Amino acid sequence: YKQGQQPRVQRLDGEKEAHLIALTCSDAPTGRVRWTLRLLAERMVELGHVEQISHETIRKTLKKTNSSLG
Repeated sequence: YKQGQQPRVQRLDGEKEAHLIALTCSDAPTGRVRWTLRLLAERMVELGHVEQISHETIRKTLKKTNSSLG
């Protein structure tokens, strides 16, 4: 990246957003009361929906779709 330029934010397409929202609405992992942004990011990778994703991208996507974690 050029100096002062922010890295490009990864965006999820509609299908991946739908998987994220469905995951967010599902039961939290055993031993957890609710999903965290980091857990959601890890599970999206584990399920093969994305190769990698940051918890910040998860946060921005959920904010855009007006979804919440709890």
